[in-house]
Amino acid sequence: MRHQNSVFHSILKHVPWVEFDRLVAAHKADARLRRLTTKSQFVALLYGQLSGASSLREIVTGLQSHAMRLYHVGAMSAQRSTLADANAQRVPIRVCWRAGASDDAGAPRTAPEAGRSHLSDRCDRSASEHAERRLGAVSHKAVGVKLHVIYAPDADRPIYAVMSPANVNDITVAQAVPITRGTTYVLTWAITISPGGPNWMPRDAIVTRFKSNTPLAAVADLPVPSGGTILSDRIGHLPRRQCQRRQNPFQGPVREVRVTTERGKVLRILCNDLDATAEEIADLYKRRWAVELFFRLVKQTLKITRFLGTSENAVRIQIAVALIAFLLLRLAQPALRALASLLAFARLVRANLMHRRPLDQLHRPPIPINHRQLILELAHG
Repeated sequence: MRHQNSVFHSILKHVPWVEFDRLVAAHKADARLRRLTTKSQFVALLYGQLSGASSLREIVTGLQSHAMRLYHVGAMSAQRSTLADANAQRVPIRVCWRAGASDDAGAPRTAPEAGRSHLSDRCDRSASEHAERRLGAVSHKAVGVKLHVIYAPDADRPIYAVMSPANVNDITVAQAVPITRGTTYVLTWAITISPGGPNWMPRDAIVTRFKSNTPLAAVADLPVPSGGTILSDRIGHLPRRQCQRRQNPFQGPVREVRVTTERGKVLRILCNDLDATAEEIADLYKRRWAVELFFRLVKQTLKITRFLGTSENAVRIQIAVALIAFLLLRLAQPALRALASLLAFARLVRANLMHRRPLDQLHRPPIPINHRQLILELAHG
């Protein structure tokens, strides 16, 4: 009978272990360790993310029950206290690789194919640990951490992520975001209309939303198709106090595109691209929803609703492992072509994580085992 790896083993095959081992050696992460290696720590936390475990004790118990199958991935189970100490004291190691298709960095900007979304999300965790939509804490006070992400909708994956304290303004983080020239960035409305900073230049194409009280001094009205969702398309200037910085990408003429949603809400979309059509600008902002779905998957399906540790280091490690888990699911999903939803695939992986089943058969009932035939095959080698 042919050996079949577990679903967890098949997911781990997408990890670049050669690069992982190189980083471990470069940072001397396993120096003077007697118990839990960095690889075992990573595998344990990844198991927790994919299985939906809500505590270190649940992770350890689950791994101990599948200790024999961990041998095939080169990891081992650990005690809860050992895993907790590793999360609190060890420096997180970056494991970077190209996920999915080749990155579109450097490609010429063509709306709407080359849009990227920048979004931050925040959740808190108080000392009682009872709130559901929470992302972490570094003390016993009701504080939190923000995760800032640049999401490539064409590749359907994050290409940049950074964490910051919850009290840091989104504009401060946006000023340090690495910018790819010739790419349209769709910014969350919380960043408003003045990112500024050394990385943002007037020629960078940005799509975002107006604040409700932001006026526009219109100088021209552009024609819009009748009977559609586009209500108006105007060119104008923002108030001088909001665009007076020399490097502000909105210091010149800007576009205001008013669209209606399916629920009848009117959105005022701001863009500094005067060449794209109103339909392309509206479609770019609509595609920003992909990053919202990403946060939903990370926080609900991968269970970043409660942290496994209270130290800042443990919080950063868990968020990093959650992002890696998302990329691994994205890499493994093409094996199951019958499912187009990553959310449905993640649920199937969780339900069959330690079962010995091929990834392309997760959506089908398991084949009944003929025990008599199995005994005969084992007896004859």
